[in-house]
Amino acid sequence: MEEVLNMPVRILLLTQWFDPEPTFKGMVFARELVRQGFEVEVLTGFPNYPGGKIYPGYRIKLLQRELIDGIRITRVPLYPNHSHSVVKRVLNYLSFAVSSLIYGLFMARRVDVIYAYHPPLTIGITAGLIRFFRRIPVLYDIQDMWPDTLAATGMINNKKLLKIIGVICEWVYKNVDQLVVLSPGFKELLMQRGVPENKIHVIYNWADEVALAGSQSRVSPIFPAQKYFRIVFAGNIGPAQALDAVLDAATILKSRCSRICFVIIGNGLEAARLKERSLKEKLENVIFLSPVSMLEIGSYLKKADALLVHLRNDPLFEITIPSKTQAYMSIGRPLLMAVNGDAANLVRLSGGGLTAQPEHPESIADVAECLANMPTSELHEMGRQAKRYYDQKLSVQAGVVHFCDIFNRLFINRI
Repeated sequence: MEEVLNMPVRILLLTQWFDPEPTFKGMVFARELVRQGFEVEVLTGFPNYPGGKIYPGYRIKLLQRELIDGIRITRVPLYPNHSHSVVKRVLNYLSFAVSSLIYGLFMARRVDVIYAYHPPLTIGITAGLIRFFRRIPVLYDIQDMWPDTLAATGMINNKKLLKIIGVICEWVYKNVDQLVVLSPGFKELLMQRGVPENKIHVIYNWADEVALAGSQSRVSPIFPAQKYFRIVFAGNIGPAQALDAVLDAATILKSRCSRICFVIIGNGLEAARLKERSLKEKLENVIFLSPVSMLEIGSYLKKADALLVHLRNDPLFEITIPSKTQAYMSIGRPLLMAVNGDAANLVRLSGGGLTAQPEHPESIADVAECLANMPTSELHEMGRQAKRYYDQKLSVQAGVVHFCDIFNRLFINRI
């Protein structure tokens, strides 16, 4: 028994998304686990997110193995897609689920614990089946609350289908050993749905600290000059972000002859329409910039006077903490948080920003002006408080300590 306990715990990271794709629990997570003494293997697909096309340098084949920084990465085939088509997206999810299940049951080396990353829900089905047949405990990390997210984003509106997905979710929750969620609200919702409290752990997401801190790239020449108060939004531009409200706020601020300028960096389903609207309405105080890599975005965030988070005014988003929140806080700039619930509470607790009502242009405009009228010293202190709170509560190191504790307990309970 003592000899077994002295051996490194072997973790299989089961995730459809992994580097070089953008993901919350990718190589940064794997490297930190290795640094903490764990042996890590990754089971993932061929990179195609978010464009739905296989990345340059990769091609789909039956199996591909990589070794990076002592981490074994195994890629299995999938149908690459991330389009509007529900059928094609389902094929994307199912193809990886089947490939990873076959590999996990018949080809994967024996591991001590499986870490499964959700979404998609099909990952949970795969993890549950591998757990059943190979008797390996599973820690299930829930990043999106299905079926709620599918309904809130409009991806699926069929009530019968949403109910079926809800039933599958319940099966997954019963057939994994422990669950990790990204906010207190997620935990409360799972408890309302019958999941025991002692099975659920709240571990906040972290940012890609190394990439953000090391950004030294030049910003676009059309980035506003220092005479403006630059409020930057960076990330996906889709229905969930509801950025029409930000353009409405810009219209209000334009009428007030404000020096505030919104800078929107990214791409997504709504990007083209919002750009067209901005041009049509001659909103010179809104600048759209193309998406940049994580290695570049830090340079833009550091030049901002404040950083904006905005989501639709939906009950689901009241228990969601958008990942950009942690990235913004790690940079050490004041936040304008236009999301109700857990995300707003996080900003209030940290003292690192101000909150506004989502999809409420007047509220967004008023809070933006409040920030713009603050003395520079107050803004800097607000940014420092955001950074301090991130380092103590939300950083990679703080989060992985919690994960390590759960992994070790699952391993000990198994032997």
